[in-house]
Amino acid sequence: MKRRASSPPPEFYSTNSMPTARPPPQMIPHASILMTASNPTSPFTSIFSTFRAELDEHHDRRERVIKTSRDITALSKKMIFSLQRARDVPAPLPSSIVGDITTRLANITELFSSIVPDLQGANAWRYQRQVSPGVQEFVEAVSFQHYLTTQRLITLEETQRLIPEGVVLMEDDYLLGLYDLVGELMRFAITGMAMGGKLPGGGSRSDEMQSGGETEDLGGARKRNVVQDLRELRMRFEGMDTRGGTLGRDVEKKMEVMRTCVEKVENAAYGMIIRGRERPKGWVPEDRAQEVVESY
Repeated sequence: MKRRASSPPPEFYSTNSMPTARPPPQMIPHASILMTASNPTSPFTSIFSTFRAELDEHHDRRERVIKTSRDITALSKKMIFSLQRARDVPAPLPSSIVGDITTRLANITELFSSIVPDLQGANAWRYQRQVSPGVQEFVEAVSFQHYLTTQRLITLEETQRLIPEGVVLMEDDYLLGLYDLVGELMRFAITGMAMGGKLPGGGSRSDEMQSGGETEDLGGARKRNVVQDLRELRMRFEGMDTRGGTLGRDVEKKMEVMRTCVEKVENAAYGMIIRGRERPKGWVPEDRAQEVVESY
């Protein structure tokens, strides 16, 4: 005999008694990971406190390096302004310029020494982009001074000896500083032509015309002028392969500026020589009869 299934109770079919969803259990964090003032013994509290201290130290160190780099840049520019008062090359600098340069160079050395502790170990690479602008401007200033007195480029080793031990001179900063040197040589050459009527570094104006820019000193050695040195620099820079990396991007920006600077000096020299050949010796302008303009 089959057993008849029992029917559900009547309240099962009632619309007023539909089953409701059970509320989810409340998520209560484990007591060991609570990081509140009432739980100072959490293992994560000391870890994040260490992270905070390291980040604060990093930002303070980075700001010190940036500020020092800006101060070095400003002093290096003032060195360049003083050196632009020179009028010939190679020649000893006037005593007034030497005194100014010596004072500013000592101040720059002190600034470099102040950030030596911040540039030790891996930090030398970590903050390289922050100190780089000041180093490049310093290379530009000391290379300009070296050129005015010797008429040659300062080497990487010679430049490193001018920087306190502990601050590494990167080859990229040295090269980019030489790119900026071209602009200062352009100003120096054009100012020399405007005030002295000849290219700095060459002989007399008549000798330059006869030799095409090269003259001989008493020992028979060829004397080079600024235009020839700038052309030599342009040739060397254009022959370098700096593709790839951050150096390639920086060089690409400075290359066009360097070429423009050299072309400006060339055009000024061409104009000076052509006007000198067209002007007869002893020619005097009508409105300046009291001044005798010497021809080439």
